[in-house]
Order: sequence, then C-alpha cells, then structure tokens
Amino acid sequence: MVKILSMIQDTQSKVEEIIEVDIWGGIKDFLNLGLKYGEGENTINITIGLLLLLTVAFLLTGVVLKWFRTLITRRMASDDQLKFVSVFKFIRYVVYMVVILLTMSAAGIDITLLLTASAALFVGLGLALQELFQDVIGGIFIIIDKSLHVGDIIEVDNKVGKVFEIKLRTTRAITRDDKVIIIPNHKFISDIIYNYTQNHKTTREQIKIGIAYGSNVVLATKILEDIAAGQKGLLKSPKPFVIFEDFGDSALLFSLNFYTADSFNVPKIKSEMRYKLDAEFRKSNISIPFPQRDIHIIQQKPFQHSNATNTEAN
Repeated sequence: MVKILSMIQDTQSKVEEIIEVDIWGGIKDFLNLGLKYGEGENTINITIGLLLLLTVAFLLTGVVLKWFRTLITRRMASDDQLKFVSVFKFIRYVVYMVVILLTMSAAGIDITLLLTASAALFVGLGLALQELFQDVIGGIFIIIDKSLHVGDIIEVDNKVGKVFEIKLRTTRAITRDDKVIIIPNHKFISDIIYNYTQNHKTTREQIKIGIAYGSNVVLATKILEDIAAGQKGLLKSPKPFVIFEDFGDSALLFSLNFYTADSFNVPKIKSEMRYKLDAEFRKSNISIPFPQRDIHIIQQKPFQHSNATNTEAN
C-alpha cells in the first residue's frame, strides 16, 4: 500500500513537472518570442505576449465603450445619437492610447519619456483647441438638456433666425433675409440668447404709433382693433388689445399688441398692418404728426469792446 501511494505521488510530481516545465514553459517561451531593441535599462521588448495582451485589452475596452455609449444615448432620438458619433470616436482614441500605455507599463516597458512627451503635446493641443472643446461641450449640453430645438426662433447679436441644424460644434440658423448664421455652441453657455419659442410657439408682438393731439382717441382705438381683427396671421385668442401708452412730446402714443404663431415672418405682418392703418387714419382725418419742438431765441445786447477796455484800465 505504501509503495502504491509512493508511486502515485511520483507520478503526480512528474505530471506537474511536465506541465510546469514542458507545457507552461513552452507557452512562456512562445509568448516571449519577439523583437528586442536597445540595451540595459532602455531595452524594449515587443513580444507575442505583449501583442496578445494589447489585443485582449482593446477588445474589452471596445465592449465597455459600446456599453457606455448605449447607456448615455438610449433615451435620445436617432438624430441626436448620430451627433455623438464624432465625440465617441475621439473618446475611443484617447482611451485606446491610455490602454496602450498601461499595457506597456505592465509589461515592464519604461514609458516615462513617452508620458512626458505626451503631456507636453496634450497641453499644447488643449491650449490650441480650447474654444473647440468649449463648442463641443456646449453642443452636448444642448442635446442633453433640450434647451434648443430645430425650428426654434432665436435672437443672437440682434439677428433673428430660425434654427434648422444643430451639430456638436455649431448651430445653424437662417435669418429673415435668407442668410445662414453659424453660431458656435459655446455662445449658448456664455452669452444671453433669446429663444422666442422656448416655452411655446406663440409670441406677443406690437406696433407703436402716435397720433396728433386733439384726435379722437376712441375712434383711433377702434381702428387699431378692427385692423388687428381682420389681419391674417394673428391669433384670435389671446385677443389683440390696444394700450394708450403716454402723452408724448409731439403725439399721443399708442401700441397695438397681438399674438402670432409665425414670429419669424412677423415683419411682413406688421408692414401690412401699417399700410392699412395709414389708409384708415387718412379716411378718418387722424393725422400722424411730425416731431415738434418750440425754439425760443433770446436777443441780448451786442458785446461792447470799449466797455471791456475801460474795465481793464480801471
């Protein structure tokens, strides 16, 4: 029985020796095959094992990034998801670079010099592309918090435009004179932007007008209300209304306030209404006065040189 146990132990030790020396040793030798550069501490070994490790790291990183992208964009519209393609490509390149450096460091390669050069490079790129990164971050915020949509009417730098395209770096809008304005997305973070249709599609507009003192203000108010009631493009509810704003220097100041769902084309609507108002005021003998000023000229005695001379002599 003792001999049998001794034979089993000898057989087990031989099997372990064969696995450790022959099989695992052969695998190690195979993984250590590769190219060698340099001597001493600066030696760089590019082996089959290092390449396999990089491949596995790339595959795992790709799976994690795909899961991360799905987690972020799963509730977004398909158009918004497409806008993140370039962002995730950039993130993937950066992550892959980090994985390569970590894998090389784990394999015993000194990457200090490489990290120093990379840090200087990234600092230079960061300073050069600072505004670009701000635009991209602004675009991400716009897409995530839905602060801007295609079709919104916005005012930027005293220019009114209708948004027709939102990208990660820029937003494009067409102005009322059919010109395209390209807006860097960082402006939506740092500057004040007026969004006429953020809460709803309707806006309140107004036409200001002055009539001569002594005119029939009741009749003028009725004309303004009738013009608004018959004008196309104006909402019936809320109802247009007139405000007697002030007694001006040269005229009685009124404003006609109305609501419209087409604020982008409101200058055309206002123009049509002004034509009608001018015609109706002429029929009703209500005049729109010119600015008036009273000038008082005070006549003084002419300057006497002799008086000044006598004063100086005394």
